[in-house]
Amino acid sequence: MNEILIFFYSFREAIFIMVLCIFLGVEVISNVPSVLHTPLMSGANAIHGVIIIGGIILVGHTDLNSLSPRLIFGVLAILLATLNVMGGFAVTDRMLEMFKKKKRVTPKSNSESDKA
Repeated sequence: MNEILIFFYSFREAIFIMVLCIFLGVEVISNVPSVLHTPLMSGANAIHGVIIIGGIILVGHTDLNSLSPRLIFGVLAILLATLNVMGGFAVTDRMLEMFKKKKRVTPKSNSESDKA
C-alpha cells in the first residue's frame, strides 16, 4: 500500500492531467452531433500515425533479448494504432462512397420478346 501512495505522490501532476484529459474527452465527444461524428473520428484516427512512430522508436530503443514492459507496450502501441489507422481509412472510404453518384442500370431488351 505504501508503494502505491509513493507512486501517486511521485506522479501526481501526470495523474491529474490524465484525469482532466479523460473528463475533457468525454465531454467533447458527447457533445459532437452525430452528423459530424464520422468525419471527425476518421480524421482523428489518422493522427494515430504519430503513435505508430512512437511505438517504433520505443521498440527500437529496447533490448530485444529479453521480454520487457517497453517491448510489450511498444508492440501493443504499434498494433493498436495500426488497427485504428486502417479503421479510420475504411470509415473515410465508406463515407466518401455515400457521396458518389450511382450509375443507373437500364434493362436490356430481350431479343426473343422483340420477335413476338
